Amino acid sequence: MATNFTENKFILEKLQKTISDYRNRADYLEIRLQQSESTAISFCGPKLDGVNRHFSLAGGIRACHKGGWSFVTFNSISELQERIEEAISQAHLVGGETTQLAPVEPIQDYVAVEFGRDPRGISLEEKRQLLQYYNQLLLDFEPRIQTTKVSYRDRFAITYFVNSIGSCIAQERLDVNGRFGAIARGEGGLVRQGFESVNSRCDYNTLCHIDNQVRGAGERAIRQLEAKPVKGGQYTVVLDPYLAGVFIHEAFGHLSEADFVYENPRMQELLRLDKPMGIEQLNVVDDATIPGLPGSIKYDDEGVRGQRKYLIQNGVLTSRLHNLETSGKMGEAPTGNARALNATYPPIVRMTNTAIESGDRSFEEMIGDIDEGVYAVRMLGGQTNGEMFTFAAAEGYMIRNGKIAEPVSDVTLTGNVFQTLKDIEAIGNDCTYTNGGCGKAGQMPLPVSVGGPHLRIKNVVIGGR
Repeated sequence: MATNFTENKFILEKLQKTISDYRNRADYLEIRLQQSESTAISFCGPKLDGVNRHFSLAGGIRACHKGGWSFVTFNSISELQERIEEAISQAHLVGGETTQLAPVEPIQDYVAVEFGRDPRGISLEEKRQLLQYYNQLLLDFEPRIQTTKVSYRDRFAITYFVNSIGSCIAQERLDVNGRFGAIARGEGGLVRQGFESVNSRCDYNTLCHIDNQVRGAGERAIRQLEAKPVKGGQYTVVLDPYLAGVFIHEAFGHLSEADFVYENPRMQELLRLDKPMGIEQLNVVDDATIPGLPGSIKYDDEGVRGQRKYLIQNGVLTSRLHNLETSGKMGEAPTGNARALNATYPPIVRMTNTAIESGDRSFEEMIGDIDEGVYAVRMLGGQTNGEMFTFAAAEGYMIRNGKIAEPVSDVTLTGNVFQTLKDIEAIGNDCTYTNGGCGKAGQMPLPVSVGGPHLRIKNVVIGGR
């Protein structure tokens, strides 16, 4: 379906003209307006659980004056001037210090999606039939599969952005997602789960002909039914790329978000730039420029270009993630990490695609000299509390005499992120990215990707049943 560039240009010009009348009444002012359309379909077991079509036009206005911020939402362009007045008035009411925003150059740009097969041209019935087919694959996979949770979603949005600096940007975005969950029940009422997800930023056909990936959710659930609980203790652990990526995102990436650091003296000390964090081979990046990943953006929600930046380089902490305010207050360069779930939320400091870069070790080399260890695969759930973390692996296997041995369940990893980074002994040569959704300050799920290679970590505390 073609984009109506004439209409989009008219909207941008109207927003520019409106904001120009208020440019001198606040230190900073921005308008974001978003048009979106989406489809969502879900099955729970054999039952069609929900079908949704949604269209929206909504936006948000942020004003900053003397360090005081306000945020006001609107859902009609006709109320724009009234809401701008409201935002400026509120900013004046709370401001009493100094506005410190990093200087950036204004940008004018239109960012279009390069479509494969556009889901907007596909009937709701065709989408439902495809999801029902995958759902039935899982239900029929094995008698111990008791139920399923399967969903489809596509969303196309255009976000218009103007600010008092002079930026004027329109960005198209398409997300197509399929999520496939299988729940298995074994002896004694034991329940295990397996999940798989498939995503695309440009093409509905990415979700076609993925039978083997969908069945993988059922395979993982059944394997864990047959696994014995791991014996709790301290082990050398190898994380698979999925879990390595989740670890670096959850346990370290959130600590790198500068809004967490700049008013926290303890974290300022723990996350002092140029501080050694691990072995020389450890490199951690946040990269918004990789084509096709959920976290990839050309510009963030403050109009700053998305970037590739090293958080840790050669084992040393080199940078953190910023919005305009944190970079201004901390005297560091903007990184393009101000992101919002949609235009009715204010932008906050968020990750994009966060990963540990590949090292030089093969998987066989990493496990070859481990007498007894644990291989942890994917993530079932977890939580972080400052520098402490707890993750539950979706699957686990014992490593015995340098070989992968029997499957184990209830593999829970606990530790301090800074000590764990120091305890990384080897980094695999096989970095891959996994798509996901991140939560922060009530904005969930923000599209991101996590990446990593296999990681070998010593002295990891593993909890079993």
